[in-house]
Amino acid sequence: MHSKKYFIANWKMNGLKKDLNQILKVENFLKKKVNPASLNCIFCLPYTILGLAVAILKLSKIKVGSQDLSSEPFDFGAFTGQISSKMLKDLNCKYTIIGHSEKRSFGDSDQEINIKINMAVKNNLKVILCVGENLNEYKNKNSFTKVKRQLYYALNKNRKHLNNIIIAYEPIWSIGTGVIPNNNYLNSFFYKIKKYLNNEFKFNALLLYGGSVSSKNIKDLKKLNLCDGFLIGGASLKSKNFIDIIKNYYN
Repeated sequence: MHSKKYFIANWKMNGLKKDLNQILKVENFLKKKVNPASLNCIFCLPYTILGLAVAILKLSKIKVGSQDLSSEPFDFGAFTGQISSKMLKDLNCKYTIIGHSEKRSFGDSDQEINIKINMAVKNNLKVILCVGENLNEYKNKNSFTKVKRQLYYALNKNRKHLNNIIIAYEPIWSIGTGVIPNNNYLNSFFYKIKKYLNNEFKFNALLLYGGSVSSKNIKDLKKLNLCDGFLIGGASLKSKNFIDIIKNYYN
């Protein structure tokens, strides 16, 4: 477990220009209340407000990231609707999410995830790689088999990039449902992931949890021995909720 914790907001398909004020409130809270050595705070925003957040807010305590990037292995080209890692870097992005379950459900293949990781690291973006199983796989006790497969295909051809990759475990059946695996299950699962990554890749990974994280359950999630932080969805949209998660974690 690493001492510096990650609190990563994933706004998904949410956010207008007026909502940048929510990020500014978190920035001001971090400036006044939080020891900067204790956490990394990252907001992964829609493309429509990503550049605005950098240009308007002048953030110093918060880093910004994208929620995805193109799987085309080019910096530029005739790829309508695509955003390359080069373009994200130009916005002063530091991170990008890759392999989120929602993107996988829309068709992201293992091959595309491989390319995305390679292109992200090429342009000095750190990768938040999402892995997780669905409800049927969980009920059939195939959770770890599924996650191990996702990790292998994402990392095997990117072994030289491992230091630029953070792993976020998100059980798909927990996202947005309010249902969270108990701590015994998560501690055991995190141990299996860490052990696999050490054995297969000699990789001491940063490992995050995502899935219905809230200010109400963060004190229990704090007890996860091998957890290095959290990927937070709906609870990150309002500054008060996100700030309360951080407050309740440290108080």
